[in-house]
Amino acid sequence: MDSLRHLAAHLGLDLAAICLLTFAIYYPRHRRRDLVPAYLALNVALFTVVAALAEVGGSGGTALGFGLFGVLSIIRLRSDSVQHEEVAYYFTTLVLGLLCGLPHLSLPLAATLSAVLLLVVYVADHPRLFARSRRTVVTLDAVHSDPAALRADLARRLGEPFHWTVMEVDFVRDLTVVDVRYREPLPGTGTAPAAEAVHAVPAWESV
Repeated sequence: MDSLRHLAAHLGLDLAAICLLTFAIYYPRHRRRDLVPAYLALNVALFTVVAALAEVGGSGGTALGFGLFGVLSIIRLRSDSVQHEEVAYYFTTLVLGLLCGLPHLSLPLAATLSAVLLLVVYVADHPRLFARSRRTVVTLDAVHSDPAALRADLARRLGEPFHWTVMEVDFVRDLTVVDVRYREPLPGTGTAPAAEAVHAVPAWESV
């Protein structure tokens, strides 16, 4: 009975932590409903695996290791559908399930570590942190042999560039594809992308 209460307390802590992460931090900021059930199911599934394998006994450590390897090996994060900040939520979801599922970890310690994880994610992904920093891939209708000219062109179209990487140069069509990190100009400064001369990828991404 005591072990059942202990498990129920850890499960309650895990559900509270993952709900805070998903519904209070992630969804209000990123609005991707398709990843909400993924985070919830992954977290609860990992908690269940850890809690069940911990009851195996003497071979529990080995079984736990192989079980976690199996759980992690089925997760595929495709870079074209999941942004880097969302990968951080995936790993936090995994660690929360692991922390709360360990039966020999005291509940206060598990709660403290979970709170630290949630606080780190909340601060690191806060909209006010580097609010004007952006990353995008643009196609310019010009080829610049001078880096200073390229910087000036990017600054005129987007804002102050921090760093850029030339991904492709097409001398036949006179095009340059650039992966650029830049600071978005303040409203009313008069700096705006030239729509007819630059093509950006649809998803704008903060860094």
